[in-house]
Amino acid sequence: MDVLNKMANRGHEQVAMYSDPASGLRGIIAIHDTTLGPACGGTRMWPYATEADALADALNLSQAMTYKSAAAGLNLGGGKGVIIGNPRTDKTEALLRAWGRFVDTLGGRYLTTTDVGTTGRDLETVHQETEHVVGLDLTLGGSGDTSIMTGLGIYMGMRACAADVWGADCLRGRTVAMQGFGKVASRTAEHLLDDDVRVIAADVSETALDRARQMGVQVVAPDDIYDVDCDIFAPCALGGVINAKTIDRLRCRIVAGGANNQLATPEDGEELHRRGIIYAPDFLINAGGIINAAAEIGQPYNPERSRQQTERIYEQMSAVLTTAHEKEIATARAADMLAEARLAEVRRVRQIWRS
Repeated sequence: MDVLNKMANRGHEQVAMYSDPASGLRGIIAIHDTTLGPACGGTRMWPYATEADALADALNLSQAMTYKSAAAGLNLGGGKGVIIGNPRTDKTEALLRAWGRFVDTLGGRYLTTTDVGTTGRDLETVHQETEHVVGLDLTLGGSGDTSIMTGLGIYMGMRACAADVWGADCLRGRTVAMQGFGKVASRTAEHLLDDDVRVIAADVSETALDRARQMGVQVVAPDDIYDVDCDIFAPCALGGVINAKTIDRLRCRIVAGGANNQLATPEDGEELHRRGIIYAPDFLINAGGIINAAAEIGQPYNPERSRQQTERIYEQMSAVLTTAHEKEIATARAADMLAEARLAEVRRVRQIWRS
């Protein structure tokens, strides 16, 4: 898989691969950058077609976590764990406990939480084998459901983009097309519906669609969501959905959603910019979850502090838009610059201190 070259190209510090034949566990932990603090990122369980696909996902997602924490002002680095397997059929207590033991071997360099394919209950099982977890239930001293603050942050990012596009951050009367209607999307939709926004959703899960209908959300077929005439297109499922094939189909002014790594390539961000479509960089506006988890590290969890910091995503998105306009660059690049500037400054301070 040419792992070392892939790591060097992205600036990754460490990739650890694990196998536990007894439980069937096959997993990877990627640590991208620990300049700001220990790497933090969820554990994703997914039936990857190949080990190379799993590695690519771990590398991409861990790098995004570095930028997410840096842009949010958190003292955390970027990491990600992936388990190869179907979460509906392959997940067992033995597998999760084995994963916890492997997380523990890193000695706190990596803090894990939930992600696609894992739940809060799963995290409790992982916690039986390691202390290096965040996002446990409130009754266990953790910060609880990360989707609550993630949904709030996406909503704040949408409002900041609306102010830039239409001159006011009120979303009343607008239409938002949501690709995927999982926990984060439904939390975001709660805020939108309270604002009298028309929400249209698509998902491959009938359970998710039933939840959408119960909330009063219009439902369309998964592939039709790209063609919906809307104000905001919100990718809230897996990554890579904004690409050369789908951009031509978009009928929106703003792309803002909760999925990680929405752009298939950096060039897709440039193409949105050329077309006059404002892109809310995913790692910037979906940072509410990691903000919420970080609020429990080294101190008692305070939900109000977490909410206040999540609401600042509005200001951060506005700053990215200002930079993008001033420099005449894509918002994706402007957001990268924001994160990279903080990382570079902390590295500089550390070098001065060591010398």
